[in-house]
Amino acid sequence: MVVEQLSGGSDNFCYLIVSSTDKKAALVDPSLDATTALTYIKDHALTLEYIILTHYHSDHTAALPNVKRHHPLAKIVASQLDSKFITPKVNQIVKNGSKLTVGAIPLTIIHTPGHTPGGICILVDDEALITGDTLFIGDCGRTDLTGGSMKTMYETLQNKILPLPNHLIVYPGHDYGDQPSDTLGHQKKTNKTLKAKTLQDFAWIP
Repeated sequence: MVVEQLSGGSDNFCYLIVSSTDKKAALVDPSLDATTALTYIKDHALTLEYIILTHYHSDHTAALPNVKRHHPLAKIVASQLDSKFITPKVNQIVKNGSKLTVGAIPLTIIHTPGHTPGGICILVDDEALITGDTLFIGDCGRTDLTGGSMKTMYETLQNKILPLPNHLIVYPGHDYGDQPSDTLGHQKKTNKTLKAKTLQDFAWIP
């Protein structure tokens, strides 16, 4: 299994999940500019099976039409709640616990609302966690945009993220931290948003 962390333009990350045995792939969050991802797909002769969107915000979806033009058979995947804001039309709706397979690689969808109502994270083969704008290195996604909720984000971090295994590698949607990725175990010890013990503590985080 390979998770390629690629520039999506500005400080955005996009990701390619690659099954090296059969050259099948999924692209997570085409972002603002998918040139690097499209070049990687072409240079490695990959078959793009899925384009998975962690949420609907334009800095994660702007390049979606371009990717779909290059790979018209790839299925666009998103949650029901966020799908109505996404163009082109979403082909496959996922919810908490939904399973996908990229070649031999199992993916599990985790519904993680807070940044948007339908935000998702992607558990990749019990090795990696692609978190979109739910969890960053050292912080979490903002909750003051339309559809965001501080209370919901706190509950997501407490009930969906903290119980996950420490060995997972966290791959965030933006390059906001002091490093591009980290183990979830280290983030549990150092990330101020994961260390908050109450909603009140969470609300007062600068």
